[in-house]
Amino acid sequence: MSAPVLKDYDPPNVPLDIIHVDDDILVLNKPNGLLSVPGRTEEKFDCLATRAEAEFTGVRIVHRLDMETSGVIIMARHMDALRHLGRQFEDRKTDKVYEALIYGNLARDEGEVDLPLLVDWPNRPKHRVDFENGKPAFTRYKVIERTEKTTRVALYPVTGRSHQLRVHMLSLGHAIIGDNLYAEGEAFTLADRLCLHARELTVTHPESGESLTFTAPVPF
Repeated sequence: MSAPVLKDYDPPNVPLDIIHVDDDILVLNKPNGLLSVPGRTEEKFDCLATRAEAEFTGVRIVHRLDMETSGVIIMARHMDALRHLGRQFEDRKTDKVYEALIYGNLARDEGEVDLPLLVDWPNRPKHRVDFENGKPAFTRYKVIERTEKTTRVALYPVTGRSHQLRVHMLSLGHAIIGDNLYAEGEAFTLADRLCLHARELTVTHPESGESLTFTAPVPF
């Protein structure tokens, strides 16, 4: 296994892509290459959370997407909204749909992956399947389209572990295209980004109680 390709942090210089905003929530389309929250070093202070705070005072992050993953992310504009949304994510009351382009052709048109995950300490930030110490992780998937070299899939994570979708696809023998941590050879070079996108998020509005679905177009 070759070492992961770790790029210098060079976040895209783009304005906030606002999907929805009201007095309680802010929903954004996060670009690929931008951290959700600040990193540990000064040069990684620039992130979606700090950019949002600069325009919407008091806004707070509710959940995260990997730096390389793009798509829908929701933030709370006050503490009551943060608590309400946080409980939804903790209790798995949200519905999330991701779209990915993976290398090769999946054997089945749909299925599920139920494999526990743990951080791979010697190879951080990578994660791995670990049946002894891993935390439960469950993903459903459905094929959208097949080409000669790739399969486009919709991914439905039931749990929200770090790198869950990336490692679960890899466990099926199909790395996500452009994945700098888990893809090798052509699977890595076919795209200049990780082809994983948070396409859809359904939550209950913390004030109105209405079920709302937010979407962001897939950029690959």
